[in-house]
Amino acid sequence: MSHPIVRLNPSTLPNAAEIGYSQISIVEPGRMAFISGQVAWSPDGAAVPGDLAEQMKLVAANAKAALDAVGASFADVVMARIYVVDLTPERLEALMPEFLSAFDGVQPSVTGVGVAALAAPDLQVEMELIVRVPD
Repeated sequence: MSHPIVRLNPSTLPNAAEIGYSQISIVEPGRMAFISGQVAWSPDGAAVPGDLAEQMKLVAANAKAALDAVGASFADVVMARIYVVDLTPERLEALMPEFLSAFDGVQPSVTGVGVAALAAPDLQVEMELIVRVPD
């Protein structure tokens, strides 16, 4: 039987739950998957959307496909790292609704990183995941 991921927001740290993530995630030993950074490239080769929120939607869809491939879901994500080109509070606000929608109430530990560029000039956001694979 799989043990749940314990998610904590201790009162001695800022309350991350208010904005949709957890300060700490605790997992029991088990199989782990490390999912490479997913970007707004679609399997059919369609053009990358120019809008940051639309890119996040495609990034989330690609992340879901990767999770499906290992028999996991967003509920099994222990840690998500989001890399955003030219990260500002406004750009973070633009992508968070799509990020939160993908996780559907699950609050993994999250790190957001502002970067100068990603793998291609049209990419604005990338998300990598650390996942505990269910039994």
